[in-house]
Amino acid sequence: MTSTPPHQSILDKPSVLDLFAGPGGLDVAGHKLGVPSLGIEWDRSACLTRYAAGLDTLHADVSAVRRESFESLPPEINVLAGGPPCQTYSVAGHGAGRKALEEVKDFIKRLMAGCPDKEIDEELKKLSDPRTALVLEPLRYAIQATRSPNRGHRPYDVIVLEQVPAVVEVWRHYAKALRDTGLPDGTTYEVDFGVLATETYGVPQTRSRAVLIARRKGLGEPTLPEKTHRAYEAREWNRRSSGISARTQATFDEVFAQELPSQPSKDGEPEHWLSMRDVLAERVGTHPGRKRPFLVRSNYGSSGNPGRRGVRTDQQPAATVTGRISRFVVFEHLDDHTDVVCEGPRFSMNEAGMLQSFPPDYPWSGTAQAQQVGNAVPPLFGAHLLSAALGLPAPRPEAMREPWVPATEERRAKLRSHGCGTADDCTARCPRPE
Repeated sequence: MTSTPPHQSILDKPSVLDLFAGPGGLDVAGHKLGVPSLGIEWDRSACLTRYAAGLDTLHADVSAVRRESFESLPPEINVLAGGPPCQTYSVAGHGAGRKALEEVKDFIKRLMAGCPDKEIDEELKKLSDPRTALVLEPLRYAIQATRSPNRGHRPYDVIVLEQVPAVVEVWRHYAKALRDTGLPDGTTYEVDFGVLATETYGVPQTRSRAVLIARRKGLGEPTLPEKTHRAYEAREWNRRSSGISARTQATFDEVFAQELPSQPSKDGEPEHWLSMRDVLAERVGTHPGRKRPFLVRSNYGSSGNPGRRGVRTDQQPAATVTGRISRFVVFEHLDDHTDVVCEGPRFSMNEAGMLQSFPPDYPWSGTAQAQQVGNAVPPLFGAHLLSAALGLPAPRPEAMREPWVPATEERRAKLRSHGCGTADDCTARCPRPE
């Protein structure tokens, strides 16, 4: 089977259903690529952000939509995407998902064999952490599509999934099931999967993600997106800076004075990774710009790699942006005429979003905004995934740096009326906070 020629879309009119859509990382990616999307999101505040951004949204539980209202989804949707909640699989969590991996693998086999939903649901209730079962939802949606009269029993053409690195083993079994076993109706897919580093796609942050791209057989062999930037490898820099704290003025002066070695790209080679300075130094939109050199101290690791913890300068990519981004302490020179270093302003939500590759002035709304930022798919990374999955040209990083224009009040009201049931509030059909 031949692969799809580069830059030739495999679908005439791609349309995405984004499960566990969060504040809109993958939807922003689709917007920049000209691909429409509908996101399903449980969290109320994330939905408020989505409405403010002008993104089509259903404020709903992914599992409930599949069980109760799948037939109401637009039948033209032909791309399934999602990043199920990762807490039980994350190296930072309690590991219930890792312990349940064998059970999850068994559920995948049973789903592909056509086991009734009611029987599966009863068995899933026995899992120690119910969130573990959510990683099965994309597969259950793929199966449900083939049973949907509204869709004419038509399977999704493309599936795009991303999760924390620990879930790569789940994706491995997804791949085997989709490729070798096939959905209960006989549909099979060509699949590629692996763990990718977001800084190798122009995101100014070290963050690793397990991804899977599947195309319905006959649409060409998918491949993971080609890297556009080099991987962040600064072991020597980490050794010099890992012990830095606020203990001495001289320590900070020494680090501020250090410059990372220049590594110009040769023809045909990926570009150098982007630093925090690359995206935060200049004024853009309402972001005033961070002109002074700065250090960021974090007690949180990056992708489970202890060597990436500690202090980074603005010359490096950010550590993994999580819900704790608002706790990162930023130090900078007091002014340009002295060597005095003091604690500077912490990252605003606008800046935190920019480190995730969200456009400047993205309208973060509701509560727990730092958590929204940390949980999101980096849009630039998501755009590379969608481009590779659909055969589209790679996204332009510059497009992500253009300030986002929020939706008008009229547009927000219309989106909320569709997503929640009324123009100004949630309704009984929306998920209860607990």
